[in-house]
Amino acid sequence: MPSYEVVRKMNNHCPRNQMRDVFFEEVDTDDPEEYVRTFLKGKAQEIRTETLPDGDVEVYAVCDGISQCFLFTLD
Repeated sequence: MPSYEVVRKMNNHCPRNQMRDVFFEEVDTDDPEEYVRTFLKGKAQEIRTETLPDGDVEVYAVCDGISQCFLFTLD
């Protein structure tokens, strides 16, 4: 099973805060999109996946009106 470094970026909608919330973690998964679906389990989801030329995988998710981007980079 591949091991990925995952960067999760979310827009922060708090007043006076224009920064993004960014989280890092290591994940073992065969399917990055399924990992995101499981991570966001139980919430309304719209998911789009893109494989980049260098093999990285970007999963874009809109969950309960909040846009998130998960970037999976092979470890």
